[in-house]
Amino acid sequence: MSETKAYAAPAAKAPLGPYSFERREPREHDVAIDIRYCGICHSDIHQARDEWGGDSIFPMVPGHEIAGVVTSVGSKVTKYKAGDKVGVGCLVDSCRKCPECLEGLEQYCSVGMVVTYNGRDYDGEPTYGGYSEKIVVDENYVLRMPEHLPLDACAPLLCAGITLYSPLKHWHAGPGKRVAIIGLGGLGHMGVKLAHALGAEVTVLSQSLKKKEDGKRLGADHYYATSDPETFTNLKRSFDLIINTVSAEMDWNEYLKLLKLDATMVAVGVPENRVPIGASPLIMPRRSLAGSAIGGIRETQEMLDFCAEHNVVSDIETIPIQKVNEAYERVLKSDVRYRFVIDMASLKA
Repeated sequence: MSETKAYAAPAAKAPLGPYSFERREPREHDVAIDIRYCGICHSDIHQARDEWGGDSIFPMVPGHEIAGVVTSVGSKVTKYKAGDKVGVGCLVDSCRKCPECLEGLEQYCSVGMVVTYNGRDYDGEPTYGGYSEKIVVDENYVLRMPEHLPLDACAPLLCAGITLYSPLKHWHAGPGKRVAIIGLGGLGHMGVKLAHALGAEVTVLSQSLKKKEDGKRLGADHYYATSDPETFTNLKRSFDLIINTVSAEMDWNEYLKLLKLDATMVAVGVPENRVPIGASPLIMPRRSLAGSAIGGIRETQEMLDFCAEHNVVSDIETIPIQKVNEAYERVLKSDVRYRFVIDMASLKA
């Protein structure tokens, strides 16, 4: 075992602080990674505050947007070597045998994927995430990061990036398709960038127009304020695909009316409470409401390669680990453009 410095939440809603725990020594198929950067995802806050069902594991070391450099590999590792730039996203293992895993959809593993933190591996040990100095992961769940793009700005691609790329690809966003992104935050700004890079006509639906200039800079063709009732009148039956990145409570029925015939709205944000849905906006005109969760390892690597080809990275603000609690509060106030990334070198301070 290897002692590892980290920041952890000792209990639900408690401030994060310094913590030490033991990582396993690399097994024959493992990759040992020196963590250089870790993005802050809104789900880190939900889980550290035990807002998703009361089964969080404490002490909790959050973080599943992990970017770093390989320091050593197990004896049977073939994909990576010391010095490689790599990443770890939201999962670190899965059963590898169910139909979903065999199809490369490990995030939907019917046995249950092993999440990067706030979970348990198949030995029953708790998993600890990327707010730490190092991590050990099976090579099949490690990702190769873009060589020529900044590592810190690539870290959020491992959750925010794939969370938007997967539904955009699955519902065929591209030339000739009108795509709307609800919300311009950590997830939404990646949706705009990726949909634009895929060739779609992109619209941002945001509560106000205060981020309009940013939205256009990121690749949006159109930008509307949802606080204006005329937005919902003027945009009826406009979109082939709507991706809702917002976790706050809102009337999904009104947004469903913005879909064309046979079009789909996809939820990727997770509201704290159940959302009431009427049948009428779905029945007429044969609309669909769906959900999507991150992506499998193969698709996540495809996304990273796509971002490398199109020079797509996250817009970030880099912080030391000592400011993580302040960053959490700022995320809740939407006071970041658009993703916090922790410089893990600050753990040595």
